[in-house]
Amino acid sequence: MTSRKSHHSRDKNMKLLAFAASNSRKSINKKLATYAAGLLEGADVEVVDLNDFETPLFSVDREAESGHPELAKAFLQKIADSDAVIVSFAEHNGSYSAAYKNLFDWCSRIQPKVFHDKPLVFLATSPGARGGATVLAAATGSAPFFAGHVKAHLSIPSFYENFDLERGVLKHEELNGKLVEAVAALQQREPAAA
Repeated sequence: MTSRKSHHSRDKNMKLLAFAASNSRKSINKKLATYAAGLLEGADVEVVDLNDFETPLFSVDREAESGHPELAKAFLQKIADSDAVIVSFAEHNGSYSAAYKNLFDWCSRIQPKVFHDKPLVFLATSPGARGGATVLAAATGSAPFFAGHVKAHLSIPSFYENFDLERGVLKHEELNGKLVEAVAALQQREPAAA
C-alpha cells in the first residue's frame, strides 16, 4: 500500500505544474513552458495561465482593507499541490512582467515560502539574442528565499529562429538537448539529509 503523500514514488506520476510568468495571450514563454513540461515522461502536467489568476494591484493599504485575493490563494495551492514546477519568465525592461510580479507579491504576503520547497526548472525566452537572461538570473537568485529549489535554469535566445511554432517544438538541436537535460533534473532524487 502506498501513501498518497509519497513524492516521486515509482507507482505514481509526478504532478508537474507549468506556467509562463507572463499574461500575454500569445506568450512565447507559455509555448516554451508547455513544450518543456511535455518532455518529462510519465508526468501529469497542468499548464496554467496567469490571466486566470489576475489580482488587484498589490498595496499594503489594499491588503489591510480587503485581505488577500482568493485567486492568489488558489495559485499558491496549485504550487502546493504539485510535485515540481516549470516557470518560463517573460522579461519586461530587464525584470519580471508586472502581472507575475504582482501575483507573486500577493502570494508572498500569504505564504512567504511561495514555492513550498518544490524542485523548480526556470526558463526564459525572448525574440532577442539574450533570451530573457537578466530576469532569469534574478528569478534564480531569489528562489531560495521563497523556498524554491532551482534544479536547472536555461535561457532560449532568438525564440522565433529556434522554435518551430507550427509543431510547437524547439528545433535548435543543441538547445533542445540542454532543455531535455534541464527538465530531467526534476526527477533526480535528493540525497537523504543526515
